Amino acid sequence: GQVVISGSTPALERALNLAREKGARRAVTLAVSIAAHSELMRHAQAEFNQAVAATPMSDPTIPVIGNVSAKPLTRLAEARQDLQAQLTSRVRWTETIRGMTALGVDTFIEIGNGAVLCGLVKRIDPQARCFPCGATQDLEQLFAPA
Repeated sequence: GQVVISGSTPALERALNLAREKGARRAVTLAVSIAAHSELMRHAQAEFNQAVAATPMSDPTIPVIGNVSAKPLTRLAEARQDLQAQLTSRVRWTETIRGMTALGVDTFIEIGNGAVLCGLVKRIDPQARCFPCGATQDLEQLFAPA
């Protein structure tokens, strides 16, 4: 239901206008500082790869679903590879959420400002429970004893 594009500001403005002309229900500019998950980040790939390679990590103790592969990552090497690839690769959001629900995941926690991802999760799986946590007190409330 949603498509995100990246590009130069003039190109994005043209694309937004065309989307509106063609009847898009909503076409907005996202407030982001980089063109993550796109080829426009190719210039930063080598430095990003070095940063990921230098970060201490170990094999996941539980499967981590990769943004690029949309599959469970169980080994350190595949987790690093997926992390490095996501700088310039598209996010396979729908496949990721469907894969997680197929594994039995029914509860999601969105860490960040707002609840955009919770809304997207609910569109994919209306039965899913999703909790937005944008501040420390949200997490404290979520994990407080009943």
